[in-house]
Amino acid sequence: METFTAAVPDEGLLGFVRGSSLDAKARTRIAEAVPDEFFTYPGGLTARDRQALTYERLRRAGLAAPPAAELLDDPPALCALLERAAIADPALFHVMLLHYTLALGPILRFGAAQMPETGARGVREARDALASMDSFGTLLMTEVGRSNSHLSPRTIARHDPASGGFVLSTPDAQAAKFPTSTAHPRVPKTAAVYATLVHGGAERGVFVFVVPLRGPGGAVAPGVRVVDAPETTGLQVDYAAVLLDDLPVPYGAWLRDGASIGANGSFHDPAGSAAARLTRSMGIAPAVWRAVISASAAITRASAGTLLAHSAGRTTLGRLAPRRPLTDYRNQQEAVLGALAAGYALTAVAEHVKTARTAADHPGGAAGGPETAWAPWSAVDRDLALLKAAATVQAQETVSACRVHSGAPGFAAVERLNAYRGLAHAYMNAGGDNELILYDTARAMADLDRYVPPEPGAGPPDGGDLASPRVWLFLAREAERRMRDRLAARVAEARGGDPGDQPDAFAAWNGNLVLAARTAAASADRIVLEIVGAAAESGPPALRPVLGLHALNVLERRAADLLNEGAAPPGFLDEVWAARRRACDELAPRAGSLAAAFELPAPVTSPTAFLTSL
Repeated sequence: METFTAAVPDEGLLGFVRGSSLDAKARTRIAEAVPDEFFTYPGGLTARDRQALTYERLRRAGLAAPPAAELLDDPPALCALLERAAIADPALFHVMLLHYTLALGPILRFGAAQMPETGARGVREARDALASMDSFGTLLMTEVGRSNSHLSPRTIARHDPASGGFVLSTPDAQAAKFPTSTAHPRVPKTAAVYATLVHGGAERGVFVFVVPLRGPGGAVAPGVRVVDAPETTGLQVDYAAVLLDDLPVPYGAWLRDGASIGANGSFHDPAGSAAARLTRSMGIAPAVWRAVISASAAITRASAGTLLAHSAGRTTLGRLAPRRPLTDYRNQQEAVLGALAAGYALTAVAEHVKTARTAADHPGGAAGGPETAWAPWSAVDRDLALLKAAATVQAQETVSACRVHSGAPGFAAVERLNAYRGLAHAYMNAGGDNELILYDTARAMADLDRYVPPEPGAGPPDGGDLASPRVWLFLAREAERRMRDRLAARVAEARGGDPGDQPDAFAAWNGNLVLAARTAAASADRIVLEIVGAAAESGPPALRPVLGLHALNVLERRAADLLNEGAAPPGFLDEVWAARRRACDELAPRAGSLAAAFELPAPVTSPTAFLTSL
């Protein structure tokens, strides 16, 4: 299999990976904003030195890229910038995502209408400081002492009639905001703080307040306590916990999204209820999910390219066949080609979400999802949250496989694959916990809450040929429908027919969480296969076999459920494995061309480049 070498990319695949939304000029500008020098760090840096350099690179990228407001209004452009940052350095991606989507995003979404007002002190200054990269954005949302803290933060905002502003308070250490990227002592920081507004003796919902935590030199603002977290190598940013001690903020720092407190103390909120306000305040999530899905695709492509570079031309000394090329072994061949296929599949998913806008994307837009019990995310946009969960899991699995199949160099020669794996792991919890998203999705499926199950099929189309996208979808839909029906029946039986009995609801769901998670994951797989199938049908001819290989790997992962539900017959895995061997035999001569279309910078695919000086 000497054909596992560098090659000229297929033009159709190159166009597919680049996407249809950015022209050559825009792609060049993105590349200049995150130049090749950002893909490595000098040796000998302390953790704080490294973090400072990351923020300096963020400043340079922000000043070289299109203006922040333009990026936030152009998902493909913002995602392209964040994709390149993720490939270059996951830490840079993380602080860049926080800055744009979770600090500037809420200001422009929830505070735009109040910008022209006389009393807008706070929000305008924060917007200008962040847009000019004079301050870096961060997020204070999760609280360390309780799970599901997004639903009811204990950090409180109280209106102060004397000043006209608010006082933000963290009642105790258990309510400290963590994790936050606020520890570096010389980096200016502006935070979007999620707090429960209490007014007139009642909780009015979760709102966002914009707060300068650290000034121009990094000095901590009065009323703010920052507790540094221990250093970590998982995702190397300046983690800290933040507590607010009766911190006064002006009225204009309240990103009120149409809400108001009148001169007579009356409270008005167009959301109508505290629950609806929470969903609206989480309306910044679609931009985050698109970015995370796009970054997952990017690091999957980069990992696949790294594994191919490690494997191509490498011989083995195993006694079974000495001097045999490594890629003649099916396990390595299928790992390389499977990683390439996953990169193309996630690229299709990323392109789909970057160009699809929903009501939740617009200020004041309606929630696009069902009622939720575990977390607020699915209420904002069920399918986009679910695709975020699916993309991060796929990226984590692929990056981990690439690291293992790259042997010692993949672990020790460079930090890149470890860093990619750390990023994928982090975002299985960050941006909405994957498991909670699955549980809320399953609950909506069982209750038929804005969910329509797939129609039952008469039998596999196209003679059951696993190379057919129609067969992929038939199997995925059958598994999803059957699992959903069984989940709904089990929950209804456990609740005894009394949907209003909350203790019974807890027991019913708590006893079925395994089935719930697998049912929602089956739905995610079906959605991904629909996107992949559409791309296979409409994309360049060279795309269909590589996406077909990914579909086979999805079906293998879903085989336990397909067999358990009777959607596939005994011997199904043998058929999948045989089809995968045929697919790999077809794709192996084109492996180099498949990887070349990813246009990966040289530093990404050279895990042992340090040896070139010997």
